[in-house]
Amino acid sequence: MLQLSRDSDWSGVHVVVAGIGVSGFAAADALLSLGARVSVVDAKAENERAAVLENLGATVRLGDAETLPADADVVVTSPGWRPDAPLLTAATAAGIEVWGEVELAWRLRPSVGAAPWLAITGTNGKTTTVRMLTSMLNAAGLRAVAAGNVGTPLLEVVMATGYDVIAVELSSFQLHWSSSIRAHSAAILNIAPDHVDWHGNLDSYARAKGRIYTGAQVACVYNAADERTAQLVRDAEVTDGARAIGFTLGAPGPAQLGVIEDLLVDRAFTDTGERADPAAAVELASVADVVPLAPHNVANALAAAALARAYGVPAAAIREGLRTFRPDAHRIAEVAVLDEVRWVDDSKATNPHAASASLRAYDCVVWIAGGLAKGAVFDDLVAEAAPRLRGAVLIGADRAEIAAALAAHAPDVPVVEISRTDAGAMETVVAAAAKLARPGDTVLLAPACASMDMFANYGERGDRFAAAVLART
Repeated sequence: MLQLSRDSDWSGVHVVVAGIGVSGFAAADALLSLGARVSVVDAKAENERAAVLENLGATVRLGDAETLPADADVVVTSPGWRPDAPLLTAATAAGIEVWGEVELAWRLRPSVGAAPWLAITGTNGKTTTVRMLTSMLNAAGLRAVAAGNVGTPLLEVVMATGYDVIAVELSSFQLHWSSSIRAHSAAILNIAPDHVDWHGNLDSYARAKGRIYTGAQVACVYNAADERTAQLVRDAEVTDGARAIGFTLGAPGPAQLGVIEDLLVDRAFTDTGERADPAAAVELASVADVVPLAPHNVANALAAAALARAYGVPAAAIREGLRTFRPDAHRIAEVAVLDEVRWVDDSKATNPHAASASLRAYDCVVWIAGGLAKGAVFDDLVAEAAPRLRGAVLIGADRAEIAAALAAHAPDVPVVEISRTDAGAMETVVAAAAKLARPGDTVLLAPACASMDMFANYGERGDRFAAAVLART
């Protein structure tokens, strides 16, 4: 393994950066500042970032993402590049190390006084949890920032100074290409089928997630209701003394955080300087402090609180952090109430696990779903949700797969399929949902699929939905 760090002499190192997106640009920029020889490759024929990197001294090759320079020493890849991409397989075959940009960021931390990482991954809830955690850390008076798969690019954060701690969101793609990261504490929120097309199978996806625990120094936070996360803790090679800390929506046992009546309670970090009392419990916040209030979001809050408590954040700051936290857009966000029908945008629910959590938050739902399935199946989701479905409006390239699941597991639920595949179809979708809804119902955009077949991203999908709803007022 190459022993390269921020303090190394990079002048003789040829780094190939695969991809010229946000993370690729940040990687190339950081490496050039260290004096490395940098080549950037991308399949795109044009990119506005190319000229900037060329002016900084990089060699940029656009339109050819398959050829590996013969004298490459290491490849830094962007998360979107699949492991079977020709350039990456060529590097592996040649014995050349492949790093993700997160691995590079870890190696480029300052040698003295580097801010510890509190790391979060999971199929769903990562961004909400990392932002909750950042709010808690800030409420404790710490200089904290959210970075990684959210917020500021991680490389920019580690190359800067002035942070006490970094809340790091990590995707399975990023973790796949990481090997030396050793977080202060780490959490896996949940594991459910997602990105199977990228990883090959669910086990490979879960193993990538499990890398976040490797070398954890203080706490490995897991979901007590998700056996896969507990197993990943058991399988992890952690620093001696690191503790397994569970979170649960029920009453917590020892070494857990959970819910007692209407309170979030900590039974893991109860040591006040004397010997810890295993029967002790610390009140952290009220369930009502969690916004938006839904069971899966309470779980997110408990996971964030576990990481914050592992870092020494007092209970008062947990409560204040939750009260001041504001969720990002398109996460179970109420758009309007029209004629006693609630319209909710959860466009961020891009896989069945996320959609299931969203559907469980409401009693009677007209469900808007569909898009790119990414190899997911929908039978379990539909079978569970069937009793609460008033109707379904299906969109997108893989809507037939959801329609088949509805026919098999909810045959009495009315289904409307929208054949239009342009972004403007959302007005038709909303009109169809309005016809199915009854007073007291919720019309829920929780697509269980990715958005790129019809929209630029899930944000545009949610924005189009909200605009079409508000146009009816």
